[in-house]
Amino acid sequence: HHLSHAASAFFPSPFKKSMILTIDGVGEWSTTTISSGYQNDIKILEEIHYPHSIGLLYSAFTYYLGFKVNSGEYKVMGLAPYGKPKYEKVILQKLIDLKDDGSFKLNQKYFDYSMGNKMINDKFEKIFGIPSRKPETENLTQFHMDVAASIQQVIEIIILKITEYIYKKYKCDNLCLAGGVALNCVANSKILSQKKFKNIWIQPAAGDAGGSIGAALSIWYQKLNNSRKNSKTDKMKGSYLGTSFKSNEIEEAFLEVNAKFKKYNEIDIIKLTAEMLSKGKIIGWFQGRMEFGPRALGNRSILADPRSAKMQSELNLKIKFRESFRPFAPSILSDEKENWFDLNTSSPYMLLVSKLKESKKIRLTQENLKLEGFDLLKLNRSVVPAITHVDYSARVQTVHEETNKRFYNLLKEFDRITNCPVLVNTSFNVRGEPIVFSPIDAYRCFMGTEIDFLVIENFVLDKKDQETSSFISYKDKYELD
Repeated sequence: HHLSHAASAFFPSPFKKSMILTIDGVGEWSTTTISSGYQNDIKILEEIHYPHSIGLLYSAFTYYLGFKVNSGEYKVMGLAPYGKPKYEKVILQKLIDLKDDGSFKLNQKYFDYSMGNKMINDKFEKIFGIPSRKPETENLTQFHMDVAASIQQVIEIIILKITEYIYKKYKCDNLCLAGGVALNCVANSKILSQKKFKNIWIQPAAGDAGGSIGAALSIWYQKLNNSRKNSKTDKMKGSYLGTSFKSNEIEEAFLEVNAKFKKYNEIDIIKLTAEMLSKGKIIGWFQGRMEFGPRALGNRSILADPRSAKMQSELNLKIKFRESFRPFAPSILSDEKENWFDLNTSSPYMLLVSKLKESKKIRLTQENLKLEGFDLLKLNRSVVPAITHVDYSARVQTVHEETNKRFYNLLKEFDRITNCPVLVNTSFNVRGEPIVFSPIDAYRCFMGTEIDFLVIENFVLDKKDQETSSFISYKDKYELD
């Protein structure tokens, strides 16, 4: 399991030689492994075994905070900036024995995942003095935000100790990351700011899905001994590895559901979409090959104008049907990133977090600075409020002409109209639903939400043109994620 994670990170990376760190919940017995990669070979060097697991520790807090294990972990990461890490010391004193080299053991008397049917037990709840949150009936409070901030900080401390140990012991400039914990883009950015490794590369499908790539590449290079050619760029092709649909397939699908559509050439599609976005319209954008991994990277995306102060709450409540605190990611022209963010490296897979440049922030009053919790959502804190989290951070996707020309051209045209090379980019789905796969999936999501326009390849559908009998109740179709 961990070899497949390591292979998924090292073999598509641009490195001839690299250290590889894989961290997840559990795979067979390993939960954390350190490996070395050289040319077409990987050697696993050090391991931490179940039940001691960073992934399961984070999942225990996901459960405690009332989110769904194995899918709600990113909510904990999104909630953390609303709180203060008040419980960091308690976690480090009672729940985990952490050594200076990053090795650790979890105190099993507080956890129930090995012997019981839930993540934690009563002793865990007694540490914090409050029982686990019931998501259907209990609102999130400042306490929950502080707990989220605390576990996020602890995870970062552990990961930084491990990466420092790897750098000191193995003296390699390159680091590859995989495993579900490598999707914690806040922690990834802390590794980058640690400035130990010159280069870091993270597998975009860092979770178990990426193991399929790793397994195939491990056989290709390690078993069959094929030579590995090095290149300056990674070999994931922008992670656009999924299915695409031909024009006649799309048209047939639309005719089947009696959808009303217009067809344009590529230049006009870009102009029209950028114009609609600049006027505050929300667009379902379905182009080319589907992304591989959990992030929408501009081919199965819902796009919107980041300059709108109301867009973040509108997208959460009317389109995604999810909690109002959830942040949205920006997609930006790759050559504009340093003008807008404190980011001097590419982030094509939305796996790094960066702070907004001072010049793009709006100065807050002393009164505003006293606000806490979800009251922070009311503040207009930057010129692109829809993608600015409460701590001025954003999970950035840099868009490159060579991997996604159409999306790059759309951003270019939007920038020409608005002087803003950034778009809100969220996955084309609602809460609890997979990202849309086919034109029909996209049409159903379009018709069941308040998305204004659907743009599939060169076809454009205006919500106002569709027959009202085609509208479907979509909000309650999927469970909480």
